[in-house]
Amino acid sequence: DPLEDAIEAFGRGEFLVVMDDESRENEGDLIIAASECSAEKMAFMVRHTSGFICVSLPGDRLDALDIPMMVAENQDPHRTAYSVTVDYRHGTTTGISAHDRSLTVRALASPAAHAAHFSRPGHVVPLRARTGGVLARRGHTEAALDLCALAGLPAAGVLCELVEDADGGMLRRDACRTFADAWGLKMISVEMLAEWRRRE
Repeated sequence: DPLEDAIEAFGRGEFLVVMDDESRENEGDLIIAASECSAEKMAFMVRHTSGFICVSLPGDRLDALDIPMMVAENQDPHRTAYSVTVDYRHGTTTGISAHDRSLTVRALASPAAHAAHFSRPGHVVPLRARTGGVLARRGHTEAALDLCALAGLPAAGVLCELVEDADGGMLRRDACRTFADAWGLKMISVEMLAEWRRRE
């Protein structure tokens, strides 16, 4: 889909299906701005993805919230920068429900939130985005923050991998297109974002 249309939809609080390179993970992630993620949208996300809900954040924001890296030595094959999991302390119960996780991701997007507002460990996985966005690393983590910036929204993007209903396997490109069309969502690629960024 045209990137301009996708950015407009993202700015309205809609999900995007974002593909990475076929030679990388060859996966489609469902991505939404954290500031726009209601309980209903979180429930939709959990239902159609692996359920391993992550929030992409700038490194300085994670530092301000005192959320360190999950491990000292990152051995993830794609260098995904997993940080210590968190739950928002206010208005949540166990932290795992769609309601609770939506509160947590929206709090992570809020400039009013402070380190003491979150308990650790929790049920949402913050990811430390590389400075420079998709031009520095071709990952969904960076794509989520670039989308927030392009849409004029707070720098926090919720992302999770789309999976097959039947066997739980990862959705590849054609299946992601079918999913996006079925739900009226825009589909773009990390490479499209990189091309846009290079022209800026």
